[in-house]
Amino acid sequence: MRILLWLSNNLRLSDNPALHAAVDSADANGEVLPAYIKDTANPWPIQGAAAWWLHHSLAAFTNSIKNKGGVLSLFEGDPATLVPELISQNKIDAVYLSQGFEPYEVQLQANIHKWCKQHNIECKRFAGHLLLNPDTHLNKQGKPFQVFTPYYKAALATHTIPRAKPIPSNLAKVWAAKKLPKSVALNKLKLLPNLNWADQFNSQWQPGEEGAHKNLREAIEDKIASYTRDRDFPAVDGTSLLSAHLRFGEISPRQIWQQVATQMDGEQCAPFLRQLMWRDFSYALLHHWPHIPQQAFKQQFEKFPWQKASNKNVAKQLHAWQTGTTGYPIVDAGMRQLWQTGWMHNRVRMIVASFLTKHLRIHWHEGAKWFWDTLVDADLANNTAGWQWVAGCGADAAPYFRIFNPVLQGEKFDKQGEYIKTWVPELAALPAKFIHAPWLAPQDILQTAGISLGNNSTYPLPIVDHKYAREAALAAYQQLKGD
Repeated sequence: MRILLWLSNNLRLSDNPALHAAVDSADANGEVLPAYIKDTANPWPIQGAAAWWLHHSLAAFTNSIKNKGGVLSLFEGDPATLVPELISQNKIDAVYLSQGFEPYEVQLQANIHKWCKQHNIECKRFAGHLLLNPDTHLNKQGKPFQVFTPYYKAALATHTIPRAKPIPSNLAKVWAAKKLPKSVALNKLKLLPNLNWADQFNSQWQPGEEGAHKNLREAIEDKIASYTRDRDFPAVDGTSLLSAHLRFGEISPRQIWQQVATQMDGEQCAPFLRQLMWRDFSYALLHHWPHIPQQAFKQQFEKFPWQKASNKNVAKQLHAWQTGTTGYPIVDAGMRQLWQTGWMHNRVRMIVASFLTKHLRIHWHEGAKWFWDTLVDADLANNTAGWQWVAGCGADAAPYFRIFNPVLQGEKFDKQGEYIKTWVPELAALPAKFIHAPWLAPQDILQTAGISLGNNSTYPLPIVDHKYAREAALAAYQQLKGD
């Protein structure tokens, strides 16, 4: 049997259900032919920082397969036509793949499955990207959960996480010896950004399965025991840094769950493992409400009076947010960290998202688009759910009237300004007392620190006054409620 192993979000050898099944199904004379397709038809293509990660992830995965005696074939095109062509031209008997839950993936895989059935080709989809299947983890009424806590409690009460599997021992016996015809070189996929912007990522990250397990080991050894205490402080290295590895399937969520749960005390690791369930919950929302990347989960927010980015002044504010020049140090630190590393601490993600959607009242779509292009872990389900949660229009969301004060958030979660000094170095000489609101510092303090404020100065003044912005946001929310 010749099996096409169609890879997407499962770029790993260990605990890869589709790979394990393919190896088990290949007979004595069978072959497993692994292939990755850069999808040109997906309305949410992998781009920017995430494409940089994918390039290096595919390079690492190619080497992993090579070290086990196989080869990875790479293609670019529309899988709806390319997969049938590969099957027909290469005498493929079966297609095995990882089950997707994004709306486009669901429809694409259903169409491929239908085509295979019509042509007597076996087509099997395997779980593995999530802990729970959104189609089967439902409430007592048989409907999708809309609130996280009941979702989480029901998961713990009714589900046992299956054990992760090691790398199959007999890979070398079933790998195809040659690439499929018309396979292209990795650089032909043109995943690396044209600008040298992403070059600085190389010192920050190690994409691939090996890097994923390295981060997991470090998290178990040094971070998870103090996760509850440290996770909200961006100057502290207190998070696992596994998000991009999960996004591309370089490690499975059940590998993380199993290793953390078996190596650590239950109470210690529960807050960390809860975050894996939040990831699943975001996928469940996207799966059952496929419109949410374009529309608010709470439909009344479709009438919210957002500021139009087409307006010249609003466009300037959006640009200031994107470039980390808003005049609010904690916001600017987060946006600069994002640009320079392709990642941002989760607490700061909430702060910058609140600032955009509430202080500036710019549509959450604009923030989601920017994150989609600049995050190495850009993921449709989590990006959408995260932005709608902060904007107040999502499922189980923070209410819109909860408006973060960026000065108080900075003082609470970066008291000494260590995070700000790292990413906004022009403020590094400013005493902690003033670093969260430089405009309140006396002139002599600013001069001593070598800082001038305003246009064409060391650091900008705030682009909007917090008190005014808060009142305007609440007035807009009242208008929405009135409608």
